[in-house]
Amino acid sequence: MRIHILTLFPDMFRGPFDLSIVKRAVDDGLADIRIHDIRRFTHDRHRTVDDYQFGGEPGMALKPEPIFEGVESILSDLTQLEMAHTRVVLTSPQGKLLNQAVAQELAGQLDLILICGHYAGVDERVREGLVTDEISIGDYVLTGGELAAMVITDAVVRLLPGAVGSQDSVRSDSITSGLLQHPIYTRPARFREWSVPETLLSGNHQEIRRWRRERSLERTLKLRPDLLAAADLTGEDILYLEKLGYRRKEPPAA
Repeated sequence: MRIHILTLFPDMFRGPFDLSIVKRAVDDGLADIRIHDIRRFTHDRHRTVDDYQFGGEPGMALKPEPIFEGVESILSDLTQLEMAHTRVVLTSPQGKLLNQAVAQELAGQLDLILICGHYAGVDERVREGLVTDEISIGDYVLTGGELAAMVITDAVVRLLPGAVGSQDSVRSDSITSGLLQHPIYTRPARFREWSVPETLLSGNHQEIRRWRRERSLERTLKLRPDLLAAADLTGEDILYLEKLGYRRKEPPAA
């Protein structure tokens, strides 16, 4: 998978992708991350990438020309098949919220182009003529889209087959299953005044699975009850949650 990032600040990416799982995925040829300086696609001596807004609103906006030229330069190197499996993403607080389902969808592409938003925003013609997706990493405003692009890249790369040692661990990640992760423990079995729950030491795998599922349900109900509405719950799950006071809302009648 190739991930192209169009940014005004390419130096910001010199650290985050040089470590951990992302670096290993790049070294193993699973991901190819390419950083493109938007200013390289300007043609005036000042390398101008922004301008005042029409209508007199405060704040500068990114000009359309260098962004169009940058994206089109990337697309020109792709085959028709690759272009059919390419998404052009604008990082924006107006976009759909990044979640695991969105990350999994993006991980299925051959090429991913991330445009880092800046200033008051981008010229609307970028949205109309280039962008296939707008993605936000949260309901807050950053100084630029670089950090959002890093988050999206990290979330996507770790889903590529082979990027993480065990795909089972990816599938059991918190949120991926639709629920928050159960508590996890490692050695020592006793640390200060805290002990590992006896069930986890029992060797009874059926009971361990049940314990983990119940703790996952409890944690989700306590911390993120909104997730339960869309979670794939069994009848046993619902009965357990009802004992904890949960009542699943029925969808409105058609």
